[in-house]
Amino acid sequence: MSTGPLDGIDAILERGGDPDDILRAVVEALVEGGCAWAGILFAEGSELMLGPEAGQPTPEERTEVPVLFQGTSVAALAADGCGDRASLEQIAVLIAPYCLVGWDTGGVPWEGAEPSSG
Repeated sequence: MSTGPLDGIDAILERGGDPDDILRAVVEALVEGGCAWAGILFAEGSELMLGPEAGQPTPEERTEVPVLFQGTSVAALAADGCGDRASLEQIAVLIAPYCLVGWDTGGVPWEGAEPSSG
């Protein structure tokens, strides 16, 4: 994976918008940047539930990195065929605030509300 996907993801985040749309655009950018498949798995209790995904899965080539928000695992970013763990870790940091959709709500998505800071 080249720096192209990172640049594209920066542009996606700068545009802003609905978190679901942003995360869908991020996984699509990863696939366009050379990954065979990319997906975001949201933490729901002790399980990870697949959210937005793009491409064709090749699980034997999967790299998965945690997405942490304020030190708490809220999701995982998984990509097949990328092999660039450092870039995926950078992307995980960038997307963390957008992965709070079901966090601390018992799995019920927030409806247009921003997470409170305290």
